[in-house]
Amino acid sequence: MKRFSVIAFDADDTLWDNEHLYLRAEEQLKDLLLPYCPPEKTAQVLHQIDIANLPDFGYGIKAYTLSMVEAAVEATEGRISAVELRKVVDLARGMLHAKVELLPHAEQCVAAMAATHTLMVITKGDPHDQTAKLERSGLQSYFQQVEIVADKTLAVYKDILARHRIKPERFLMVGNSLRSDILPVILLGGQAIFVPYWNTWMHENTPPSKEHERRYHKIEHLGQLRELVKQLEIS
Repeated sequence: MKRFSVIAFDADDTLWDNEHLYLRAEEQLKDLLLPYCPPEKTAQVLHQIDIANLPDFGYGIKAYTLSMVEAAVEATEGRISAVELRKVVDLARGMLHAKVELLPHAEQCVAAMAATHTLMVITKGDPHDQTAKLERSGLQSYFQQVEIVADKTLAVYKDILARHRIKPERFLMVGNSLRSDILPVILLGGQAIFVPYWNTWMHENTPPSKEHERRYHKIEHLGQLRELVKQLEIS
């Protein structure tokens, strides 16, 4: 019997490149507001508002749109025009329809793991947006279950495992966020593999304790996942 009955993957910035959309939108917002304030102020206000809005609006492009609109009003002290606010919304629309760019080794890795294990996606954000990205990615057929959640907490993972009747010790999570993909899973008794992304959002970079560091594994890219899983299952 295989050690892992289910291997779950994060989606954004684990399977495909996503953070670059937010970075590009931020740069475009800075340019749009340049007549009103310096880029540094726009970036600071946007970051503060985006973090403050998480409890109310959650994650994803639609939530980020609200944060951009609010930041535009605050950074310009209410001087921004309706026409310019429409441009802010258009920035978000461009994000929603952007091409899904798979990260290196993602398709080969998922295809190989699907041949030997039951695969699941666990991602947070807007259900409509995340479902559409998964469909556009071309990877959807490899996954037996898809869980789109508001946040990834210990309680959320516990609920997912209970509903799918997965024992924590037989669950493996693969992702780029220490805060969302790694720490809750190992605290629950599962296994986790950290795949660093070049520019993970600072909100997701929770520094692990020395104890936590010994309880998860790290690879440089998804091309190394298959061999690591083999090693873990025979150890």
